[in-house]
Amino acid sequence: MKNNNENKDNLAAIGIGAMIVFIALILVAAVAAAVIIQTAEKLQQNAQSTGDDTTDEMSGKVNILNVFVADADNFELYFRLAAGSDDTADVDMLWQITCDDGAGGMDYIAGDFSGSAIDPLDGNAAVTTADAGVAYRTTLDATVAATDDCGPDALFTNNVKATLYIHVVGGGTTYDILKVSDDSVGAVVV
Repeated sequence: MKNNNENKDNLAAIGIGAMIVFIALILVAAVAAAVIIQTAEKLQQNAQSTGDDTTDEMSGKVNILNVFVADADNFELYFRLAAGSDDTADVDMLWQITCDDGAGGMDYIAGDFSGSAIDPLDGNAAVTTADAGVAYRTTLDATVAATDDCGPDALFTNNVKATLYIHVVGGGTTYDILKVSDDSVGAVVV
């Protein structure tokens, strides 16, 4: 007599179901990890870009050391590049002066540092590129014919102040208020 007892084996079906759930969890975890890594990378790139922009804004500036009366129409500017600045060409340093014309209007004069020599104060010859850590002197012509005049003589005569802005291309802006209380050559402009 043969014993034909068949036993049902349900263990294999449970194992296949568990394997399917396990693979699905691994796929979900991989997708979630990819999203987190991609988001972290984008945030890092944005932070790096913002940091670079901030560095350019803060270090790409001109520090005004002093301003003197050069003559009736010109100021003599003593300056240096801000700490950490890259060497900057004279055409990349722009200046503008705005002032009250004494009659209720505004006068505006602008130019770049290539308009006159940039003389290092260490006695070397004039340069066309300013180096960080070196002090320089240059002359700013603050008079354009009779139409716009923010020169020392006009400020002194009209008893008005002017604002001097210095912009570095790709960098920051510096400004100072010019008040001429004495228009003689060499007088300090405060």
